[in-house]
Amino acid sequence: MVAPNPVAFTVFGIDVMWYGVLIGSAIVIACAMGCVLVEQEGMSSDKLIDVLLFAIPMAIIGARAYYVVFEWEHYAGDFMAMINIRNGGLAIHGGLIFGIGTGLLCGYIRKMDILKHLDIVAICVPLAQSIGRWGNFCNEEAHGGPTDFIINVLIDGETYHATFLYEAIWCYALCIFLFIIYRCGKKFDGQLISLYPILYSVERFFVEGLRTDSLMVGPLRQAQLISIALIILGIVMYITFERRAKRLQKHA
Repeated sequence: MVAPNPVAFTVFGIDVMWYGVLIGSAIVIACAMGCVLVEQEGMSSDKLIDVLLFAIPMAIIGARAYYVVFEWEHYAGDFMAMINIRNGGLAIHGGLIFGIGTGLLCGYIRKMDILKHLDIVAICVPLAQSIGRWGNFCNEEAHGGPTDFIINVLIDGETYHATFLYEAIWCYALCIFLFIIYRCGKKFDGQLISLYPILYSVERFFVEGLRTDSLMVGPLRQAQLISIALIILGIVMYITFERRAKRLQKHA
């Protein structure tokens, strides 16, 4: 696979990057899907949009801030470089923390059914991730080390692990898997948002080990540490929400 020109088109002398186009498209598609699912659940898509108007900007800020903090030596003293995301530099874990955190706060204020909405979010987020990873391809980033594997990305005459593609495929499959559970009848509210961090983090742990541009915490890859923490969190959430549902059913 050979990456295309990272510039999608130019408007008034300003280059619009494929990275931004794909990230933007991913957000729009995921939000549209979320609104449809919310309406089918008999809930208000208007309320969801109100929350997303706060959660999405905070997710982008969080994703960038997270990346800059772990690459501080490259950004210290250069504020314009810190906020320039045209060439990449968005960390998904930071985006999830800030975006979901903001969404929880807004949802609580709007008196929304938090768990039902989070289960829908769990379906839509991996779809957005799957689309957004192609922005990494266009920027020739987030790839692995040199390889002769049949699926690879060609950069400067060298073939590398197409780790962006591995994750894109996994996230798309995860979206479909969670959607099937949702359609076939989930066991309890909170089931999908519990499964998402477990299943995504299993893939991310192994794929991160192939990457050459990992953010580091000393000698350790921070994404792998976060993945382990998220797997544990997801298991705890699953058990907690399942027990909660059984208690509610018993007292119904």
